[in-house]
Amino acid sequence: MQNNLESQSPETVNPLERRLTMAVPVADIDKQVDQRLKQLARTVRMAGFRPGKVPLRIVAQQYGPQVRSEVIGDAVEKAFTTAVRDQNLRVAGYPRIERREAGADDQLEFSATFEVYPEVRLGDLSNAVIERPTLAVTDAEVDKTIAVLRKQRTRYEAVERPAAQGDRATIDFTGTIDGVAFDGGSASDVAFVLGEGRMLPDFEAGVAGMRAGESKSFPVAFPADYKGRDVAGKTASFAVALKKVEAARLPELDGDFARSLGVPDGDLEKMRVEVRANVEREVKKRLGSDLKNRVMQALLDAARPELPKSLVDMELQRVVAGARADLEARGLKMESMPIDPQVFEAQAQRRVALGLVIGELVKKHDLGAKPQQVRALVEEQAASYEQPGEVVKWYYSQPERLAEFEGLAVEQNVVDWVLRNAKAVDKAVAFDELMSETA
Repeated sequence: MQNNLESQSPETVNPLERRLTMAVPVADIDKQVDQRLKQLARTVRMAGFRPGKVPLRIVAQQYGPQVRSEVIGDAVEKAFTTAVRDQNLRVAGYPRIERREAGADDQLEFSATFEVYPEVRLGDLSNAVIERPTLAVTDAEVDKTIAVLRKQRTRYEAVERPAAQGDRATIDFTGTIDGVAFDGGSASDVAFVLGEGRMLPDFEAGVAGMRAGESKSFPVAFPADYKGRDVAGKTASFAVALKKVEAARLPELDGDFARSLGVPDGDLEKMRVEVRANVEREVKKRLGSDLKNRVMQALLDAARPELPKSLVDMELQRVVAGARADLEARGLKMESMPIDPQVFEAQAQRRVALGLVIGELVKKHDLGAKPQQVRALVEEQAASYEQPGEVVKWYYSQPERLAEFEGLAVEQNVVDWVLRNAKAVDKAVAFDELMSETA
């Protein structure tokens, strides 16, 4: 079917929004509808008729509106695609198609409103200063990591003495304000470690010094900015019954501890070697992530492209869907906890902006992923497994599995290019600070 498109330039609605008017001849629509109904009549099944013997007029009565709608949709889509190609338009997102009532009787007119990709101008990075975080892993960092691993395996043993900092207390409590109980103010068998800050300071101070079996009442002042608005800025009275006091017991630094970390023979020196390798790998990952974030921010500061709303909306849907899936995986029921998309809008905008800037940078400076880069990343990932060779084969057995590594290679190429064109300054970072950041 031949579709006619009005020979007009797209109307500029705003800097990124365009509107095209398309006209499709009614005669062409009718002809295509007739052809499709005839094809349908050859196979359609209908009560009272043999297959392929249903009269065309009955087929048209039953399926005509649906077929006509499909034909018009296909015609408009083809006309829009042709117009976009002929006028070399880069469409962002999906067009909004609307029927235009005013027009010639022998034509169906439609308007397509859509956004186009912005022209991305890469800014001058020669004066940009990017701090490159650095950290050398020494025995001190290995010792700190082993200490953390020991703490993660802490056991608690009941003791007959007053509760002190570092002890785990198990309590029942009831809270009231002006003699009235409040939501969330009562619970049973609550276990918490004194000094970890899980409870309010006044509450921990009240529990400290109590013995198992003892009951006590004391006031607790809620901060003015407390998340519970009903109690924020108020003072409550808590009646607490301490049921158990347990002291922390760290595991000994011995063969059993080494075996718990996956060292079969319990050799402590082998354990240190493995811990060091893991720390170095994690430090490298976090340093790279930190540097990448700084580089990407420098790119955004230098470019600041105008963002198509349609792309931001699509990215926002993906971010919200990801957040929802993550919370559901943690066991939360999302039907009772709606997500406000506006919370993620800035994140979606940043992602779209980076996508536009990186896309332009990769195209302009040929920064696409090279096969050898992808291979090196796959092998690095596989190195942490018992049979690295099999892992590499698994990734390469299906090319789509390499997409993540191709993306990482592109990101690294962009980072390297920016560092060559900006002023990179090394800055030492503390181990504790680096490891406390979200990787």
